[in-house]
Amino acid sequence: MARASWRERIQAAHEERAAGSRLRTRRSVTHRDGARVEVAGRTLLNFCSNDYLGLSQHFQVVSALQDAASREGAGGVASHLVCGHHALHDALEKEIADWIGAPRALLFGSGFLANLAVVQALLGDDDVCVQDRLNHASLIDAARLAGCRLRRYPHLDSSGALRQLRDSPDGLAMLATDGVFSMDGDIAPLRELALVARVNKALLYVDDAHGVGVLGPDGRGSVAEAQLSVEQVPLQLVTLGKALGGYGAAVVGDADLIDHLAQTARPYIYTTAIPPAQAAATLAAVKLARTEQWRRGKLYDLIAHFRERAAQVGLVLLPSETPIQPVMCGDDKRALSISATVEQRGFWVAAIRPPTVPDGRARLRVTLSALHTPAEIDGLVEAIGRGRDKAEAEARVAEFLR
Repeated sequence: MARASWRERIQAAHEERAAGSRLRTRRSVTHRDGARVEVAGRTLLNFCSNDYLGLSQHFQVVSALQDAASREGAGGVASHLVCGHHALHDALEKEIADWIGAPRALLFGSGFLANLAVVQALLGDDDVCVQDRLNHASLIDAARLAGCRLRRYPHLDSSGALRQLRDSPDGLAMLATDGVFSMDGDIAPLRELALVARVNKALLYVDDAHGVGVLGPDGRGSVAEAQLSVEQVPLQLVTLGKALGGYGAAVVGDADLIDHLAQTARPYIYTTAIPPAQAAATLAAVKLARTEQWRRGKLYDLIAHFRERAAQVGLVLLPSETPIQPVMCGDDKRALSISATVEQRGFWVAAIRPPTVPDGRARLRVTLSALHTPAEIDGLVEAIGRGRDKAEAEARVAEFLR
């Protein structure tokens, strides 16, 4: 029996993606200036960044990065448990734990690594991980790699989560969910899920990558917004690369669980620590996020303004109250067409297509930042409306010629 050709396989996969308008293109940004970016010689107003609070270029954050780099160098040099754990890492972990209101925090190189660490360190072959069907890919992959049984319930359906847990009575159980869903922008029913987890003796883990900094008192996230304690949500993920504008992640929560992760989690033990300078920058960003309430106030004013203007021109939105505002397009080609028209008018909004979202659910993922203005949002909505009208006209012509 002849062995299959890997070149033929990847070529076939490429052709299939191209035929379905699902090729992904990497764009190079040559300069960033607030909400504006330079791409291919053009300046575009960026509406697809996760820099929700506008902290990635804040002068205090950048100064902290530069000052620490001049003293401590550019790299993390080793894993935390060898010689890579710096006093700046320690200070950042303590600041995050204090902010979120948890006993301890543990830094990771990324949110993807953190999710792998949590699930793999706590679950094994005889255990179950019950997840929302629209959870981030890192949570799904974590369960698969852990070897536990993965059970997925319909989106936001706490009754479905209850059924899945009751159908898996043996071993340990984890109920894992995004706090804010990255593609739809909606918020998990955390109070109901906490009750489901308690009744079924499951550990509730919340990936709050898109909630921390944006939701809750002092920006403490969706768990705090739901008024849940560490006892109810023993572990949660805080990303450092979205509202905080930096890079990396932290898992916060119960001290014994955090210690177990530090002792056993392979993505923690066997990887280099983030650079101390990056920890210093994020430490400055956390302090700003905690205290500058006006950023969240402005952000939510902009969200309301966008939804009002979008409704006026008949854009189809999902019911999101967060900075993630999906404009539904349905067809992949239509999403690409609208995105291209919007870019021609000076705005950058990525077209999100399967497999990132389900088939038939392609969209423009508009993300808002405290750096934007109402006038800029008006221009964006007008551009999307024109792009929609152009795409509809093209579809009518194609149908006529068919």
